[in-house]
Amino acid sequence: MLIGVAREIAIGERRVALVPEVVPSLTRAGHRVVLECDAGLRAGFTDDAYRAVGCEIVDAPEKIYSTAQMVLKVQRPGRAESSGQAELDLLTAGTVLIGLFQPSGDPAFFQQVAERKIITCSMELVPRTTRAQMMDALSSQSTVAGYKAVLLAANALQKFFPMLMTAAGTVRPARVLVIGAGVAGLQAIATARRIGAVVEAFDTRPVVKEQVQSLGATFVELDVHVEDAQDAGGYARALSELHIRREKELIHNHALQADVIITTALVPGRAAPVLVAAETVKAMRLGSVIVDLAGEQGGNCELSVPGETVVRHGVTIMAPLHISSELAYHASQMYAKNISALATLLAPKGELNLNFGDDIIAAVVVTANGEIRHEPTRLRLSMPPLKQPLVESAK
Repeated sequence: MLIGVAREIAIGERRVALVPEVVPSLTRAGHRVVLECDAGLRAGFTDDAYRAVGCEIVDAPEKIYSTAQMVLKVQRPGRAESSGQAELDLLTAGTVLIGLFQPSGDPAFFQQVAERKIITCSMELVPRTTRAQMMDALSSQSTVAGYKAVLLAANALQKFFPMLMTAAGTVRPARVLVIGAGVAGLQAIATARRIGAVVEAFDTRPVVKEQVQSLGATFVELDVHVEDAQDAGGYARALSELHIRREKELIHNHALQADVIITTALVPGRAAPVLVAAETVKAMRLGSVIVDLAGEQGGNCELSVPGETVVRHGVTIMAPLHISSELAYHASQMYAKNISALATLLAPKGELNLNFGDDIIAAVVVTANGEIRHEPTRLRLSMPPLKQPLVESAK
C-alpha cells in the first residue's frame, strides 16, 4: 500500500505521525511511504532523514490525499488557514485514515467520513490488552502529558517544589494533588516526586493504590467497590451521582491544602467528569495552580477554559490542548511506533485485510463500507445498532 503522511495543520500541533526510524518496518511489510515536505520538521525530523530511509517527499498535501491508500495522522482532518482547503475534501473513497480522532467528541465527523466511504481507525480505541500494547497511543501520549503537566505547574507556581535548607531558613516543599492515577496521573506523580514535591493522589479505582504508593505518594481513598470503579479494560467507569458528590467533597478537602492540582480523570466515550467545583477553586490558596489535562474533553475543573490559561479567585487554571505536542520529538517517536504497529496489523503483507474477527481491528475501525461501526457513535447519532459485520478492501 502507498502510505501517506501530511503536515499537521491543527493549531499548536507539532507532532508527526511517522518518524524516520519506523519507516523501514513499513517498507519491509511491502508498503511505500510518501510525506509532505517539512511534515516532521516541527518535531525535529528533516526531509533528508526521511529520504535516507526510502521515503518520497512531495510538495503539497493534495499529492498525499489524492494518491495514498492509507493516510496516517495525529489530529482529525482540518481546514488549512492559508488556503481554506479542507483536508477531508481531498480524501477519496476507500482510503484508510488512522489517527487520534476523539471518538467521544463530535460524532458528525464520523458521519461525514462514512458518507465518503472512508475507512476510519481511531487510535484511542485500541483495547488495553497485552497483544495491543505496541499500539496503545493513549498510554504513550498520556506519559508525555503527565510529565509535561508537572513542568507547566512548576513554572506557573510562585514557590519551589522541593524542600530547601537555606541560610534564609527552611523552604517547605510544594504540595501536589493528582486526580486520576492512570498513565498520565502516575507519570505526573513520579515527576512531581522527582523534583521534591509532597504528593497525594486520588482515584476511584482501589487497585491503583499500590502503584501510587510505590511512587512515594499518599493515596487518597474513597470507599468504592472495584467493579463499580473500572470497566473490563481497566479504565475508569462513570460513577453514580452519590459517588461523584462524595468524590467532590473529598477532593475539596484535600484541595484546600494543595499548591498544585493536576487533573487527569477521563471516562472513555464520555465528557470528562467535573470533579473540582468552582467553590473549591474559590477556597484554594492564593497563587495555587491547576493543570487540567482533561481539557480536550471539557475539563475536570468547573472553571477550566479548554485551550486557555485563566486566573480565577487568585488560582491559575491551565487547560492545555495537544499538550503532548510540546514535547514533539519524543511524543512523535512514541506515537509513530504505535500507529505503524496498527498499520502493519491492518495490512501485514502490503495489502489491506480488515479482519473484524481480530479484536483489535474490530475495536479501532469506526467507519467502513459507508457505515459507522462504533456503537457509541451510532447511539449519539440516534442510529440503530449495526447488525451485520462489514468487509472492506483498499481502494
